[in-house]
Amino acid sequence: MILFENSIVRLNYDPGTDILEVAYPDLHGYLLPEIKHTINKMVDIIKNYDVKKLLLDSTQTIISVGEEESREISMYLAAGLSRTRLQKVARLQSSSEGVEKVSERNIEQIKAAQQLPFALRNFRAKAEALDWLKADQSSSAPA
Repeated sequence: MILFENSIVRLNYDPGTDILEVAYPDLHGYLLPEIKHTINKMVDIIKNYDVKKLLLDSTQTIISVGEEESREISMYLAAGLSRTRLQKVARLQSSSEGVEKVSERNIEQIKAAQQLPFALRNFRAKAEALDWLKADQSSSAPA
């Protein structure tokens, strides 16, 4: 069921698996204020529905901002998500090598800057990500 949708994201929730699926937004300079607003809305929805599992799909993400702006959005998202009761976040990797290099550096910065209260893993295939999200918590140690 779609919990929220705007021009930037669609939050598609499956209550049977408690998985919220979100396509990571394209990062363009003119969209950054709207992206932050959307992240706030997404965090509120995650809290209200007490979502425990998130699938972040970066497969189609386009980044046209510098690394600093990209890192700022990633840190903002991580800070928001850390205020929820999420237990697992699976990220589907982009097919773009450039996007992945920036993402890897952002994730390292996030891990260095704060303790994430949830397990975070990257996946190339959606089926693998969903299997991990559905798996019992004892196998959810961060990779």
